[in-house]
Amino acid sequence: MHSYWEHSAWLSYDIIVIGAGIIGLSTAIALKEHATHCSVAVLERGVLPSGASTRNAGFACFGSITELLHDMALHGEEQTIQLVRERYEGLRLLRRRLGDNACGYEQYGGAELLFEHNLDALSAIDRVNAALRDVFSANPFYECSRKITQYGLNAERVRALVCNDFEGQLHSGMMMHSLVRYAQERGVMVIWGADVYALDEGAHEVAVHVRQGTPMQSEETSSITFRAAQVALCTNAWIREIVPQVSITPARGQVLITEPLKELPFRGVFHFDEGFYYFRTVSSPEGQRVLLGGGRNRALEQETTTRMELNPAIHQELEHILRTIILPHHTNVQIAERWAGIMGFHHTKLPIVQRVSNRLTVGFGCNGMGVALGSIIGERTARVLLDKAS
Repeated sequence: MHSYWEHSAWLSYDIIVIGAGIIGLSTAIALKEHATHCSVAVLERGVLPSGASTRNAGFACFGSITELLHDMALHGEEQTIQLVRERYEGLRLLRRRLGDNACGYEQYGGAELLFEHNLDALSAIDRVNAALRDVFSANPFYECSRKITQYGLNAERVRALVCNDFEGQLHSGMMMHSLVRYAQERGVMVIWGADVYALDEGAHEVAVHVRQGTPMQSEETSSITFRAAQVALCTNAWIREIVPQVSITPARGQVLITEPLKELPFRGVFHFDEGFYYFRTVSSPEGQRVLLGGGRNRALEQETTTRMELNPAIHQELEHILRTIILPHHTNVQIAERWAGIMGFHHTKLPIVQRVSNRLTVGFGCNGMGVALGSIIGERTARVLLDKAS
């Protein structure tokens, strides 16, 4: 039971986007940029974005050298180059849209730690650079092993470093806050706490059923229905709840961050083991912190889940890496916070932007690179929606 005012001003739109993460908001923004007359709403199940958009590591990166070598071997050089190009262009679009200050963007460069078992990556630097030269108009990777001691890393374990100057980092909370504000300023309605549980597609519109609950609601009125001519499903790892035929697998990432440290000899973003581990510096008013995440490859079955829980075994390993490899010369390093975020993966690593029915479009493309790819995937999803709407 809803009022006339609610039906006429709140419940009906030209296009509804489900999911207020980076892809969902970017889709809504692109819709308003290309079709200002469209009425657009974004429905988000949580009070905050529910997936990984505010729970990631804030890496503005395109792939470490061992990760790219793995992708080239698995998917081919041409597909890998295209993915890097899209990540790079996606980051440029995000920065151009919001501005670096609004998303806390900093470009200190990045480096990958190599150990005894993957030193052969050094001999592949020239090959990877040649493949990516057209993307960056330069050679992105170079050996910088002399910095191992300078950075205070464990020189007995870390045998080489491969650096690049194109990678950056940002503040994921500031980025998402700015995206929400940017969308709202362009007329997008963002509705939080809207848990979509079903879609009914008709000849002329889609009924989007949402769970709601307030002290005034009876059991019979605990559902609310929005309506739109077109719907975009941008819920990342949760897409299969509504469209089970799309082969997206959830993947949980574990992250921790230290208390402020008096001195840190390094700045920037760092990776190792094909991108399964990653750490970076985080500036705070109290001092520099180290953020460290990853380890999913040590418990793939456990971490293939949408349950937002900590994995104690992985966090124990992360702490061990922090104290013995990253900060071996620091004493009394304290952990300030721990969290988990849910990503979505597809076996090809390729984005999935496709119309799955007459009025429903899926926008997915993260594969652990949501910060880099989100803006590009949003743009593509919007174009598919507008092509159909026209």
